[in-house]
Amino acid sequence: MVNVIINGIAVKVPEKTTILEAAEKAGVRIPTLCYMKDLNEIGACRICVVEVEGYERLFTACNNPVADGMVIHTNSKKAREARKINVELILSQHNTNCAVCSRNWNCTLQKVANDLNIHWIPFEKDLPKISRTDYHFPLIREYDKCIKCMRCIQICDNVQTTNIWDVMNTGSRTTVDVGGVYRLEDSNCVLCGQCITHCPVGALRERDDLDRVLAALEDPEIITVVQVAPAIRTAWGEGFGLRPEYATYRRLVSVLKNIGFDYVFDTNFSADLTIMEEASEFLEKVKKAADSKKKGKKEKFPMFTSCCPGWVRFCKANYPEFVDQLSTSKSPQQMFGAIAKSYYAQLLNVDPSKIFVMSVMPCLAKKAERTYPTMVDDQGDPEVDVSITNREMVRLIRLENLNPADFPESDPDMPLGVGSGAGNIFGATGGVMEAALRSAYNFVTGENPDPDAFKDVRGMDGWKEETFDLAGTPLKVAVVNGLGNARKLLNALKKGRVSYDFVEVMACPGGCVGGGGQPIHDGIEMAADRAKVLYRQDAGMELRFSHENPSIKAVYEDFLEAPLSEKAEHLLHTDHHGWKMPNEN
Repeated sequence: MVNVIINGIAVKVPEKTTILEAAEKAGVRIPTLCYMKDLNEIGACRICVVEVEGYERLFTACNNPVADGMVIHTNSKKAREARKINVELILSQHNTNCAVCSRNWNCTLQKVANDLNIHWIPFEKDLPKISRTDYHFPLIREYDKCIKCMRCIQICDNVQTTNIWDVMNTGSRTTVDVGGVYRLEDSNCVLCGQCITHCPVGALRERDDLDRVLAALEDPEIITVVQVAPAIRTAWGEGFGLRPEYATYRRLVSVLKNIGFDYVFDTNFSADLTIMEEASEFLEKVKKAADSKKKGKKEKFPMFTSCCPGWVRFCKANYPEFVDQLSTSKSPQQMFGAIAKSYYAQLLNVDPSKIFVMSVMPCLAKKAERTYPTMVDDQGDPEVDVSITNREMVRLIRLENLNPADFPESDPDMPLGVGSGAGNIFGATGGVMEAALRSAYNFVTGENPDPDAFKDVRGMDGWKEETFDLAGTPLKVAVVNGLGNARKLLNALKKGRVSYDFVEVMACPGGCVGGGGQPIHDGIEMAADRAKVLYRQDAGMELRFSHENPSIKAVYEDFLEAPLSEKAEHLLHTDHHGWKMPNEN
């Protein structure tokens, strides 16, 4: 332990503790901009500089350890003036048109500048002239807003291991750009959106699709249908300062109805549908493996979940040898679209082309998924017409000048508005696996397990594995979240170090609750807290099994006949080879 004094406060901390961490323990705030704990501690922005008695130079607090007897001043005249000049220099190379920036009032640079009482920039503006932004691509790069903090590089390289971003040029021309290819849309970006949620400014953002939504809402000939993903209900209220207990899905239903959507449904319904198909597909694979073994053949395992389009893109770009082991079941977003433009159109007795399906999703990869040529209805139209992020939905509500706190709760529309607790936990890492095992157990034994029998797959650990007893058959499963962990697992599978029957992969750390389209809280990871909301909701629901959902039973009895039926295969399953990543031949 070492003793230091920070702004007159004596504090004792372990050796190698950084000045920033020691100050935090003393209750002293030091502003930061590029810093991300354990990931980006490079002192690039020079905003966290502090003065240490006995030294002429200033110290960056984020990456300099304390020493015994240090006397530190975090806001001395020297430190404050240096910090202010550094921010002014950053602002001179940053597009400060804040009023039209997607991060206005949620920008770390803006907050730091305000806290330093900066009202004008004494240096000549020198914005980068480069711009290769494709405003049709789901992920948009604003070159004149980049502050070269390197966060996007670190999260992309070290957490997601997709290596999309890189440092380009040298000296005053140094910038961050896509590496290896000329344009972002030509890269193998999986569209997880983690670079957006970890960017401290508005240099990265999702493509905004609200104009298309508004056009549909204003067209009297169009029937507007909206589905809301389970991960959305844990976080939509954050943009309005509402607690999760108050910002319920049923309150959001009221808000969306007020905006003008004709029908508001629950993606939990199609999550349950996904479980019916995916669990049946897995059991069919197990049966086929047993038959093949008798004939001296071998079925390839594990089967991988496919409901996360970011993971599917990653697999196709980096591990094409595993693509055929992906479940052919469509994601809940796409299953919903397929049912809305077939079964529901039939119930309404309208032409499917009159139905406009919007999804509210926690990620950007859904924007790409809905455009794949394999995701169209029988008329060749997209099953999902537009997919917006949680952040876009918040902007839509603000655009309508609505205060969600003023709205009562109301029920979603039927019959696609009923979802189970199993569908609800899809938004958290491990949730898909747990939901699938709940129903698979019933399909094999004819009885329901304890709904929490498979809870060992829960939690934020990056790579979890368990073995469950499925009616006397040991079933080895794994759950990974974050693409860096997916890479480790796939490499281990390739080398024969591990073997599994069934594997769930979520591209984003923590699963969809930590998705790249969720509300941004700079420096704070919210996935674990949001996941708890989903599990609390599941525990409090009477309906906790996908196969017991009355709407699911009805759609099979009236329309699909049975899981894996010819009609179900046509509408609810896909060919992952039917579209290509940029590096595919």
